[in-house]
Amino acid sequence: MRVTVVWASAPRTVREVTLDLPDGATVAQALAHTGWGLGPIDAGPDGLAASIWGRRACPDTPLREGDRLELTRPLRVDPKVARRERFQRQGARAAGLFARTPKR
Repeated sequence: MRVTVVWASAPRTVREVTLDLPDGATVAQALAHTGWGLGPIDAGPDGLAASIWGRRACPDTPLREGDRLELTRPLRVDPKVARRERFQRQGARAAGLFARTPKR
């Protein structure tokens, strides 16, 4: 079966490889076949996480033909906090979504 493995090793850097694996291969076996030398997945908040088509997967999850196995790095900043800080830096330059428009 053919499986695609994608890993964003750094910002704006994506590695992708298509593997031919035997039927019933698992996520861990697919990672071993990539040759990337990655550590264990799901190793807590500082480790890599695996997902199949965007849904979280464990190392012993079996893969199917045509699956896309994605490896993700942990977030360094909470997206809500980053958005709040970005808004404070740029200020309220433009009117918001529910701002009143002046009557003509």
